[in-house]
This record gives sequence, C-alpha cells and structure tokens, in this order.
Amino acid sequence: MTGPTLLDGPTSAPATGAAPQSLVILLHGYGSNGADLIGLVPYWRAALPDTLFLAPNAPQACPGAPGGRQWWPLTSLSPEARAAGVRVAAPDLNTYIDSHLAAHGLAEDRLALVGFSQGTMMALHVGPRRAEPIAGIVGYSGMLADADALALEAATKPPVLLVHGDADEVLPVTAMHQAKTRLEALGFEVAAHVSPNLGHSVDEMGLQLGADFLANRLA
Repeated sequence: MTGPTLLDGPTSAPATGAAPQSLVILLHGYGSNGADLIGLVPYWRAALPDTLFLAPNAPQACPGAPGGRQWWPLTSLSPEARAAGVRVAAPDLNTYIDSHLAAHGLAEDRLALVGFSQGTMMALHVGPRRAEPIAGIVGYSGMLADADALALEAATKPPVLLVHGDADEVLPVTAMHQAKTRLEALGFEVAAHVSPNLGHSVDEMGLQLGADFLANRLA
C-alpha cells in the first residue's frame, strides 16, 4: 500500500516580506496546473499582504494535456466516479495542507482554500471534512463531488463563496445552485454570485468578490 503523493507547485510569498500570517491554497482545474492559478495572486496581493499563496499541481498527469494535471481521471462523468475520484485525491491534499500549516506554525483558521472547476470539487470535499474549521472556501465554476455523503462526513462548516458563469459550457450554473442549496441545508454559511454571459472562467467581479471574502475571513 502506497502513501499519499507529495504535491508541489508554485508559491508566492507575502508582499510584506515577513513570515506569513495566513495561507491561501489554490486548487486548479482538470488539465491545468498550479502555474495557472498562481496567476490570481496579483489581483489579491494588496488585499492579503500577509498571505502565502500556494498552488499545488494535482497528483496525476492529465492525458492529452502536455504539462496538465488532474486530481482524478474523467474517464467517467458519473456521480459515482466523481465521488470515488475526490476521495482518492483527498489524502494527497490533506498531507499538503498539514505540512504547510506545520511548516509555518499556523492554525487551521489561518487557511483558506480556493478552487476552480475540479479544484472546487476538491476544496468543497476536503475543507468541511478536516477536524478543525478552516477560514473559508472560495469555489469558482465547480460543484459538490460527493454531496450525498457530506451530511454524514462534515466535521466542520467553514463559510463558502461560490461564483459561476451563467454561460458555463463545462459545468452548468445549475451545479452551483445545487451546491448552495445542499450546503445551506446542512447549516453552512454560503454566499453565491452568478456572472452574466460568462463561460467556464473567472471574471473581474469574481476576482473582487474572492478578494473581499478572503480578506474578511483572514483579517
């Protein structure tokens, strides 16, 4: 039996030059990599000057996408495959989170997870199942990968911001509404925003909402 894959990827140190007071972990989507989401940092650095940004590459190489990574394969798009996939990848992400919190002497409440697409599924799966509450979760263009199990498995209920385009051709905006409904039914505090005429992407309003949410939760 093998242990978790040790993830790595690009990082961006606090703008202050001092030791980080908080961590934001950026989880990319299928076929992308950490270098993609670390590109969000310039938009958020002013709001989070004490934050260390981390953008791990997912554990598996993505077939047909040179340099791309995947949290789990999309050989099947069934709900069962999503639930199984997110569970396989979760230990790798938890090990990564644990190692960086320990390395910087930070508690869980100084951590936020930000995901895009498949990365949002990872954030919404791992965040609530950690033993201690994290500061918050931002999910762009994603969904709950294992919604049915969350009621039994959620150990904490961190605040969540969901942002989605109403013209998303990969994951329809109904996925966001379903996630919001399920999370709120379980007692999560959820804010949501639908960006008009936006596809599977993040727009300026989404970036601003993310900055405000993270700055509020990590202040």
